[in-house]
Amino acid sequence: MIPFSPPRIDDLTVKAVEEALRSGWITTGPRTKEFERRLAAYCGVDKVIALNSWTNACELVLRWYGIGPGDEVIVPAYTYCATANIVMHVGAKPVMVDVLDDFTMDPDALRKAITPRTKCIIPVDIGGLPCRMQEIMRVAVETCHLFTPAVNLRVAGSNPQMRLGRALVLCDAAHSFGARIEGKPVGGQADITGFSFHAVKNLTTAEGGALAFNLPEPFDTAELYKYLNTMSLHGQSKDALAKTQPGAWRYDVEFPGWKCNMTDLQAAIGLVELDRYESETEPRRKAICERYMAAFSNDARFELPVLKDEHRETSYHLFMLRLAKATEEQRDAIITAIAEREVSVNVHFIPLPLLSYYKGQGYRMDDYPNAYRHYAREISLPVYYDLSDAQVDEVVGAVKAAVTQVLGA
Repeated sequence: MIPFSPPRIDDLTVKAVEEALRSGWITTGPRTKEFERRLAAYCGVDKVIALNSWTNACELVLRWYGIGPGDEVIVPAYTYCATANIVMHVGAKPVMVDVLDDFTMDPDALRKAITPRTKCIIPVDIGGLPCRMQEIMRVAVETCHLFTPAVNLRVAGSNPQMRLGRALVLCDAAHSFGARIEGKPVGGQADITGFSFHAVKNLTTAEGGALAFNLPEPFDTAELYKYLNTMSLHGQSKDALAKTQPGAWRYDVEFPGWKCNMTDLQAAIGLVELDRYESETEPRRKAICERYMAAFSNDARFELPVLKDEHRETSYHLFMLRLAKATEEQRDAIITAIAEREVSVNVHFIPLPLLSYYKGQGYRMDDYPNAYRHYAREISLPVYYDLSDAQVDEVVGAVKAAVTQVLGA
């Protein structure tokens, strides 16, 4: 059976975790701090904070920005539930918009959805392809006259909503670590960018996430890093590493925070993956995707994903193939037929309005026709470092045979 996306675990990974275990630092410590420094250098930003998941990292951002009941946060209808769940966690309302043919947020639909209640925009990089961030940032800036900041908000002595004066752009880059916009790595384009290092991601820490900061003046990224670090440790003013300094045991609790720090065990894996990301991981994933492109490019039954255009290049996280003329039911039957040939595939994602909870909140799939049209025909093919060329060819053969079996052509 060809699996869908197993993590790469080899002797280097095992050795790095063993060294962390033997060092005595298994919670947040020197490896986590080094991982943060290396991530910041890779993304071309001053500061990155590493946390235990994308979800908790990005929820902390919403809480820092003072988003709560009565506020709106714009998200694409085509995304994983975590993007909208964090909005619900803080008591705000997710406002959904449709997507373009490349699966990413439609900037025109975004502009129409902005109201005086809009406090944040969460565009999503799908399959590794960055959203049209320049256009989305332009919409955020050009609609600042509609923005109504919370006047009584105080965070670390200031009001971030009044300082920014517009909706915060928080990029959901869970899929796109290593992707490029205008030749530069994702991380330095939105106000804040959230990464995921879940087991299936291009760069993994088993579980984990990070935030890259790119806020304009007068924001101080060092100050924001310190505040979010405190937020992630129950509001405690010192982390475990800081308390190891001579006589530095005393701490304070500045507010009732959360618990979502990254551990050195996770960071040990991440440092190995970061070391070989550009030399091994990304080139192999790119080669796999290009092999799929060549195999399906002259077959009218399939629509190919966008891997690169004049402004963007994917991280090659997913290969999101679409069936040109299949219905949702036929797509599902094709996936079953592929599985019978011992190949694992997936679907990214079930749009939010089709999920029971969000359907129950009154969201209607009919309001987002492009999201449904692409979801109903999408099949994600295996892409991972250890997938051989022969296995790629086997996947291609299984997909084409399954399509012929179900559609008869």
